[in-house]
Amino acid sequence: MATIMILLNLLTILLLFFFLRKRKDAAANKLPPCPRGLPLLGNLHQLGSFPHRSLNSLSKQYGPLILLRLGIVAPTVVISSAELAEQVMKTQDLIFASRPPSSMANHLLYNTKDIAFSPYNDYWRMMKKICIVHLLSSRRVQSYKRVRQEEIDLLIEEIRTASAAAEAVNLSKRLGVLTNDIICRVALGRKYSGETRFREMLDEFQRLLGSFPMADFVPWLGWVDRVIGLEGRARRTSRELDQFLERVLEEHLNRKKSSNAIGCSKECVDLVDVLLSVKDEHDTKDANIALDKEHIKALILEIFAAGTDTTFTTLIWAMAELVNHPTLMQKVQREIRETLGSKQFIEEEDVDKLTYLKATIKETLRLHAPIALLLPRLTTEDTQLQGYDIHAGTRIIINAWGIARDPNYWVRPEEFWPERFINSSVDFRGQHFQLIPFGAGRRACPGIGFSIIVIECTLANLLRNFDWEVPEESKDDILDMSEIAGIAIQKKSPLILMPKLHFA
Repeated sequence: MATIMILLNLLTILLLFFFLRKRKDAAANKLPPCPRGLPLLGNLHQLGSFPHRSLNSLSKQYGPLILLRLGIVAPTVVISSAELAEQVMKTQDLIFASRPPSSMANHLLYNTKDIAFSPYNDYWRMMKKICIVHLLSSRRVQSYKRVRQEEIDLLIEEIRTASAAAEAVNLSKRLGVLTNDIICRVALGRKYSGETRFREMLDEFQRLLGSFPMADFVPWLGWVDRVIGLEGRARRTSRELDQFLERVLEEHLNRKKSSNAIGCSKECVDLVDVLLSVKDEHDTKDANIALDKEHIKALILEIFAAGTDTTFTTLIWAMAELVNHPTLMQKVQREIRETLGSKQFIEEEDVDKLTYLKATIKETLRLHAPIALLLPRLTTEDTQLQGYDIHAGTRIIINAWGIARDPNYWVRPEEFWPERFINSSVDFRGQHFQLIPFGAGRRACPGIGFSIIVIECTLANLLRNFDWEVPEESKDDILDMSEIAGIAIQKKSPLILMPKLHFA
């Protein structure tokens, strides 16, 4: 009984402390509007199962700049307008360029030795330079053209076989394999799609990165993560992925020794070869940081995280929207078939001629931003937004999903309407802040070019070679467009369609 009374007294003191601190903060500063929260948990309970939707609803009630208390960690500011997003990612980009700590990134990415989750410092600048110069430059991306074309051609042949047998195709599964095989060949040198456990590890890796550990919001409740098994899953997945990547590195090192390869002079090299070469050439002297195996493994994992789910998710949403809008599908198919004639395999250079296809992809990225809530930022000094005080150490969340559906910027915002991008200069590469599926500024995704090429060429070939319908045994003519939340917002039910071969 005495123990219970002590705990109750401690809880009362804590609640009084937080209440008084909140009143003191509000009196001393002009803070953004803050929805009423619960003791200790703050506004955590208001995030719901789909935080991008919940935060969008709160922005309609409280405005495009909201202060939230997510647990007892640093306050969080949610941005829901293009003008404020431009302030954060362009005008004051340097102040907002860091990242808050993440227990999952620490577990899975070698204590954030990657780029996406690393805080803004000399190490991050070094790794970003390596990524842009050595891994994702235009020349490097172009060098993997043959890999992309071979894998897309293989997918088309598999679907032709299914079409001839009048079999439905699980596009969710096949497009997942496609993007995974492309990334494997580019990053690791060969495909691992036959290794079931590898795919399972990558899927778990993505799920864990998109989770919300209690330790990140209420540190003294971190034991909950252990009780529900979240921490154990993270440690197990991290250990297995590390063992796999260690094996890959050893294979590359042995191959390099046996062939007496020098640097990256060979035409056909993968990204592990490139990173090992950078390590050997000591290309990091300007930052005084040595590149080791953990850095390489963290970068490779990040390439999988950024290059697989977001790419195939966009393809799935695009195909699902077109099936639900057959008139629009016919329009994009007509453009492809009339513009390119009898050419059966659409090559990457052909896509530049396909205006409506590009508009369709832009509209898919608008309506179904792969990363609905951009990775959180962290302020490094005191500043102001819209006249409100934003203190150093504040977390910043930008709701890219909500901005892309804001009627202040978009006509018929909830409608899938690619025509909005015909004769429009609005693009998704970080210059137009009403459309930021890949972020913008210093923290923009450096792999935009690689991802978009895969999306454009794959979608063009799927629509050139086949007509697509919902299988006859399906109960509904309209596809279910329900979402499942995670680091990438995916379609909840698999996309299963009937392909009918189109003869030129």
